[in-house]
Amino acid sequence: MVQTLGAFRDEHRCASIVGVDLAFSDEELRLRDEVRAWLARNVPGAVDRREKGPVDRPESGPVDRLEEGPVDRLEEARAWQAKLASAGWVGIDWPAEYGGRGASPLQVAVLNMEYARSGAPQLVNRVGINLAAPTLLAHGTPEQCRRYLPSIADASEIWCQLFSEPGAGSDLTGLATRAEPVSGGWLVSGQKVWTSYALVATFGLCLARTSPGARPAEGLSLLVVDMGDPGVTVRPLVQITGDAEFNEVFLEEVFVPDDRVIGQVGRGWQVASTTLAHERGTNFPFKEEVVHEGHLARLVAGALDSSSFDDPAIADAIVDSYALLVILRTHNWRTMSKLALGAEPGPESSIVKLTWSQMTERLSEAALDALGPTSPTMGPEQRQWLWSKAAGIAGGTSEIQKNVIAERILGLPREPA
Repeated sequence: MVQTLGAFRDEHRCASIVGVDLAFSDEELRLRDEVRAWLARNVPGAVDRREKGPVDRPESGPVDRLEEGPVDRLEEARAWQAKLASAGWVGIDWPAEYGGRGASPLQVAVLNMEYARSGAPQLVNRVGINLAAPTLLAHGTPEQCRRYLPSIADASEIWCQLFSEPGAGSDLTGLATRAEPVSGGWLVSGQKVWTSYALVATFGLCLARTSPGARPAEGLSLLVVDMGDPGVTVRPLVQITGDAEFNEVFLEEVFVPDDRVIGQVGRGWQVASTTLAHERGTNFPFKEEVVHEGHLARLVAGALDSSSFDDPAIADAIVDSYALLVILRTHNWRTMSKLALGAEPGPESSIVKLTWSQMTERLSEAALDALGPTSPTMGPEQRQWLWSKAAGIAGGTSEIQKNVIAERILGLPREPA
């Protein structure tokens, strides 16, 4: 097991599937070395981890949780992201005309893995970078891209995602937020929930119903809501950890001009599908590989030191977590292969999301079990275990992901209403 984890850290070999060589190219290795060197010079406390490996990377848990992120240090977080952007490390896959490098999906994966390995702070505008930007590039107008992308890159304007609702969480086709046409735009009214970054966001990607009489998946539109406009109210939601990572957002006749509709009016479900696919299966999984790899390696070392491996249940849980990590990596490479061919991420991203959710939940429970009574009250492992309960909910519940896999990949019939 320990030898296998060591092989997992081989930085020259990414994966090997049925004899297919998936090693990084020379160009990707040069990018890896470039970003690694820049991060080593600029991340506070960064060190060269090629010898030490991820076991020595300080980490409170397998996931960079938002409540441990930079929101409480907003200006510091903005400054850090602006520094990254000025060096050309934000949006490297964007076209050059919008400040990117036209990087390939594999180059983005290299950047994400090295960023996670360096211990650098989580980006404050991750919703803007990971969700809003890909949606704008796929469906927005050139004017919208020129207006929003630069401020997404340097975090001068932070974004949130206004999709989930109290009565329509993972089933977005059942959302009730409506947008009524008025002269020059739309009046948006409704309630959103589980919204990260809403308290500090400048804009929100809002999915609303513009044709009330249409079928559930039709008549929706994706609009950009200015979170500072009259009629927008944000209220924090306190979780079982005691933190307020998420928020509920109330919209009362908020005016959205016509030029803030992304894509065609009434085609919002198709546009939002791009957002959801990127949320579930493109940017975050490669980072999570590295983060979970490091946490799992530390867990194995701790279990060996404490003889926790003598407990068959704990040993099985750790091995099971390792197997899920391998599965996640394999699915990540399939996603990258699809993107490299110029295709949009599809329903396969639900497999990635489901695997990540299961891995987070099981690894968090294994870590708590391995520590047993030595775990401090509300220490990192207990907090992470509590937080992991949201892993199967955020970004689409595990039940919804299973339905997507069954119906859209396996071709199974829909369950009768």
